[in-house]
Amino acid sequence: MSKTLVFDVQGMTCDHCVHAVTEAAQGVPGVTAAQVDLATNSAKVEGEGFDVAKIIEAIKEEGYEAAVRG
Repeated sequence: MSKTLVFDVQGMTCDHCVHAVTEAAQGVPGVTAAQVDLATNSAKVEGEGFDVAKIIEAIKEEGYEAAVRG
């Protein structure tokens, strides 16, 4: 079953940041799509069976802070 989560992402300032966060999220097993929005500092991630902690870790490895939007 597919699920969608929205993450707050802090530290993005430009299109390069958006690309880096998008690639990081999409690289996590189970993620089928990631849409990152600089204006709202958010990342919408879709997929099946992905590990939320691995998405946060992948984004942190790119130099940004991330947390599931409450």
